[in-house]
Amino acid sequence: MRENGARAARTADRAGALPAAATLGALGVVYGDIGTSPLYALREATKAAAESGLPLSEAVLGVLALILWSLIVVVSIKYAILILRADNGGEGGIVALLAVLGARHARPRTWRSAVLVLGLIGAALLYGDGAITPAISVLSAVEGLKVDAPSLEPAILPVAVAILIGLFLVQRRGTGFIGGIFGPIMLVWFLAIAVLGVLGIAMAPSVLAAINPWHALHFLLHAPLLVSFAVLGATFLAVTGGEAMYADLGHFGRVPIRLAWFAIVLPALFLNYLGQGALLLADPAAQENPFYRLAPGWLHYPLVAFATAATVIASQAIISGAFSLTQQSMQLGFLPRLNVVHTARHERGQIYLPLVNWMLAAATIGATVGFGSSENLAGAYGVAVSLLMAITTFLAALVAIQWGFSVILVVAVNGAFLVVDLVFFAANSMKVLEGGWFPLLLAGAIAFLMLTWRGGQMLSEKARTRLRESEDAFLAKLAERPPARVPGTAAFFTSGGAGIPLPLTHLLKHIYALHERVLLVTVLTTEGPRVAARDRFEIRELADGFTRLTLRFGFMERPFIPAGLRLANQHTQLCSVGLGEVSYYIGRETTIPTAHVPGMWVWRERLYAFMQRNAERNAAYFGIPVAQVVEIGYELEI
Repeated sequence: MRENGARAARTADRAGALPAAATLGALGVVYGDIGTSPLYALREATKAAAESGLPLSEAVLGVLALILWSLIVVVSIKYAILILRADNGGEGGIVALLAVLGARHARPRTWRSAVLVLGLIGAALLYGDGAITPAISVLSAVEGLKVDAPSLEPAILPVAVAILIGLFLVQRRGTGFIGGIFGPIMLVWFLAIAVLGVLGIAMAPSVLAAINPWHALHFLLHAPLLVSFAVLGATFLAVTGGEAMYADLGHFGRVPIRLAWFAIVLPALFLNYLGQGALLLADPAAQENPFYRLAPGWLHYPLVAFATAATVIASQAIISGAFSLTQQSMQLGFLPRLNVVHTARHERGQIYLPLVNWMLAAATIGATVGFGSSENLAGAYGVAVSLLMAITTFLAALVAIQWGFSVILVVAVNGAFLVVDLVFFAANSMKVLEGGWFPLLLAGAIAFLMLTWRGGQMLSEKARTRLRESEDAFLAKLAERPPARVPGTAAFFTSGGAGIPLPLTHLLKHIYALHERVLLVTVLTTEGPRVAARDRFEIRELADGFTRLTLRFGFMERPFIPAGLRLANQHTQLCSVGLGEVSYYIGRETTIPTAHVPGMWVWRERLYAFMQRNAERNAAYFGIPVAQVVEIGYELEI
């Protein structure tokens, strides 16, 4: 509990240096998605409620109550108040929860291995959600053109695709740049939708009765079961984007995210949804597009342009969350190493991954073209997010128990939220055939790749362990027949904490010569996001001229080996030459899938070998200058 409090304090201190700037940035990066849900959420929910057979006033008040209380229960209480507490040294998201639980060290047939599989499925669902969010957000905004000019409908799809291409092009500038630009725009957006909501409420003040949760319960009890489920599925569209609060925790910190939500976002959403509901009570014909009908006619085209800008920003929350998730997954061994570009010197959480960016772009544009309209995409939206929310709630409960909270209290609180999540998931499951299969298919493919990579890594390490010589046997052999020694320092990388690295034994086999100073370097990723300088390295002398050096990095840190070596060298003279003259020996491993070695199916081993061949080179990933690298190739059967 004390450790948890210290962790929270560090997070608040790091994020709270400039709370106003961080809060503004959070508006641009975190809340774009949920902030543009009024464009389509109430429209889809009232369309589904039209089949209930209830009077219009009861249906509208029931749907509004469901939306408002979903925002309170799911986003405000569960995410903003509770889930944001389950951080890992200031970082959030599914993978950060897995690191807290230590699930990456799980062995087969343990409960932690089941938690790991569940967590990786949840992580993969974020990518499936990421393909749908930009598509439905941008399309729903651009479709406002046909409110006043139906003849422009053929241009909607090309315009949306062009906007999405521009969005993914700007990602390389980083979330700091994007948040700095998008934050002020989203602040104006929330003020604008709040004003529109107030104008709508003035048409029918009786809509304020929807704040009473009884109207939601009354609707669910009196509407046919299938209609209730359809309405719940559409209602969930109003809370999608809430998961970005947790995924982007490391970008801005807990305090700015909460401040932005309770002071700006939640009040604006409440007012706008109530305004749309009031408009429907006063003019049922506005149901085709109640958001745009709230504005006077002369304001429609400017509002379309503004909404389009806001929905471009809406897509940012899920994209930046995907970048952060991918980096965490790579560091913890769930994905192969990819090129990571750090876009801000002052904030380590702001990164850009080119491959992830363009794969998301391809999936998003494919969904936009394939589904063609926001109404069609509404059928695909929500399934992945609702399941992701349920998994997050379950894992957060395990973390709370691990941190020492009362089991009874955790089961009662998180259990209640889990029931809500599962109800929404069941309601959204009705959309699977309508398009919900698309994000689930993407998520399933990514989860399979993650599990394949992790399984392949475990098999490779077993194979390396079988081939490594023990330290005692290796040193005894050198004592019997000393090799030629050449001036300088050589660093050999090894994934194991014991035994002799395969590149070293291969080099000795061919030339039987060694540098006068030999370092066996192991890089470990810790369960925490960052490691203090005093805990960065561990040194163990094996023999005269042989030293084992262990470097530790957090799962949100770049494993920059020269800096780690420099830090260790300041405390103990490890190098006989300058650090710029150290020779780094790295193994270039060729994986050979075979049927006679126990492991995965051969075709999965081949897939793992393909991913390994296309992963980023070790030297580049570890920040080692190319001129100091020597690669030694060897084959490994798995």
